Amino acid sequence: MSMNLVLRSIPLVCLLVPLHAHLSEAAVIEGEPWNRHTIDASSQGADGTRLADANGDGHPDIVTGWEEGGRIRAYLNPGPEKVKDPWPGVTIGTVASPEDAVFVDLDGDGALDVVSSCEGQTKTVFVHWAPADADSYLDPSAWTTEILPASESLQRWMFCLPVQVDGLRGVDLVVGSKNEGAAVGWFESPEKSRELDAWAWHPLQHAGWIMSLIPVDMDGDGDEDILVSDRRGDRRGVYWLERPEGGDAEWARRDVGGGNHEIMFITAVPAASGGIGTVCASVSGKYLLKLDRENDHTDDWSETQIPFPEQTGTGKAVEVGDIDLDGIDDLVLSCENAEDAHGVFWLSGPESMEAHAISGLVGTKYDLVVLHDMDADGDLDVLTCEERENLGVIWYENPAR
Repeated sequence: MSMNLVLRSIPLVCLLVPLHAHLSEAAVIEGEPWNRHTIDASSQGADGTRLADANGDGHPDIVTGWEEGGRIRAYLNPGPEKVKDPWPGVTIGTVASPEDAVFVDLDGDGALDVVSSCEGQTKTVFVHWAPADADSYLDPSAWTTEILPASESLQRWMFCLPVQVDGLRGVDLVVGSKNEGAAVGWFESPEKSRELDAWAWHPLQHAGWIMSLIPVDMDGDGDEDILVSDRRGDRRGVYWLERPEGGDAEWARRDVGGGNHEIMFITAVPAASGGIGTVCASVSGKYLLKLDRENDHTDDWSETQIPFPEQTGTGKAVEVGDIDLDGIDDLVLSCENAEDAHGVFWLSGPESMEAHAISGLVGTKYDLVVLHDMDADGDLDVLTCEERENLGVIWYENPAR
């Protein structure tokens, strides 16, 4: 599995089945909030978490951009026995308006570097070179930050996806941006990836405000396409870019749905026969879109609206997993605008759609959701971050066990 995909420690067992009439009225959230554990709250505006095993110990480590604090920080997972305590962390670079940060071994030396994407007036992608000596990973002076010149002052960069695009040389960077001149495109890795002046920019698709970029085989043909959510503009919605057979060929856009909605983060659920059968899309409103493929590998999709429970914020992110260990997939959702409301909650699926608390009424603006068994007790916990009340990088302990 690509290190940039959401880590799932428990496999999906059952695809969400079609939803019925009892979804017409939003439920009321039940249950007590889960225990919250803080990984880091040392800066301001934690804006998403990306995971990979940076030190090779088998546990997922985390990198986060702190938007208001202007810091890029990495955290090494201390293991199940200490995972409820603050994690060892390091500020690997200082940049303005970071919106995203992701692990990637960009130069192939075996150490996971970090690429950060900045919006605001910065409008630049940065490379944070990791020390080759693993023992120096938590030493801030051992890291070096450089500008990717082809990105400088070009667009308001929002999200980066390290992926091999052209089958040549090292890993490339697929990125998305927002507002004027926004696009989905990729930076082509040169023969020597450390020579940042030699990286070239290739736009693929005009955009309004890119939220999600997911590498996934949408059509079951054995290669990774790119699933996209775009929240603004005249071509907004959920779509995928089909990987061409030739390296220089055009990536065809295939629409999934949601063009009449302000789509936020999305997640994809595989079909039993291969490819993707369902896309769940969080919406900047108090409902979720469930997009189902009508037939295997076709471009015909249906839309179902799932209303949020009472007393929640507006949609930000969604993930799918078996939360209560009943063998059936559930939905975990995070919210913005959750003043005096639930910012993270889950819906049991597929028939009842009963709503359950996770965060309670604490926190206002949450971001990406990652489902992972953080404490190795056999159930899926919820990793996220909250940037308005500075709860920081946090995870919620699933009480199922």
